[in-house]
Amino acid sequence: MTRFAPRRARGDLLALGGRDSWPYRRGALQRSMVSVSNHRGNGKSPGNTGKSSGVELYWIPLGAGASVVRASGKLFEAISGLVQRRRQGDLFHSALEVTVPAGRFVIEMTPVPDVYGERRGVVAEGAVGMRWAGRCRTFRYEIRRWREGVIPDAGEAIGGPLRLTDDLATALRILDLVPSVPTPVWGRDELDAGEMWNSNSVTSWLLTRGGVDTTWTQPPCRGRAPGWDAGLVVAARCLQPKAYVGEKAANDRP
Repeated sequence: MTRFAPRRARGDLLALGGRDSWPYRRGALQRSMVSVSNHRGNGKSPGNTGKSSGVELYWIPLGAGASVVRASGKLFEAISGLVQRRRQGDLFHSALEVTVPAGRFVIEMTPVPDVYGERRGVVAEGAVGMRWAGRCRTFRYEIRRWREGVIPDAGEAIGGPLRLTDDLATALRILDLVPSVPTPVWGRDELDAGEMWNSNSVTSWLLTRGGVDTTWTQPPCRGRAPGWDAGLVVAARCLQPKAYVGEKAANDRP
């Protein structure tokens, strides 16, 4: 029996995501077609927004444009709230948009809609639910670093994009880190982070490793982002050895 292993793409960063591709959700597909048509009409490419270099965070209500996902999310939150004896909140999914001189890049974890991942700048894949199930495309997720890409239902983001930094070096660092994002099984705590791993984990991991202060990047009022803390915990482990080496070197100085 062949064991499923996450797929990671390699290659030059600037060569990724060069072709247009459409999101897999019907509502997002229709909105994206209108957006691209408008850009074609004014002679601009979809990514030519005139934005300066930086990183923006999107908080999108879970299940926006997908009623089944929204209903299952509400059920999950209701059960979770009862078990943890807390008030229920609105669930959110996060995504990043990074702009650098080379273009605008969308970073997001999503289901795998087809086999043409190179069109969406896919750099890694992982299993959903159970590792053995990842041999089937239906039970795999993908991590995108999509040049001039589209965030499905970005228009539903609460408060619009949240500007996190204007620093070019930070933006480039985050882009460079995307292929290194851990790819454990979605919905499980394989990394012993105290919480399941999901799309929010990817976002918080990248921001922490990229040097962005995440103390104020909280979901909208009364909202929750399951998996966010898992990314923070795992990213902190990656940073600890460097801190220890620096401290040891300082103590060894005469």
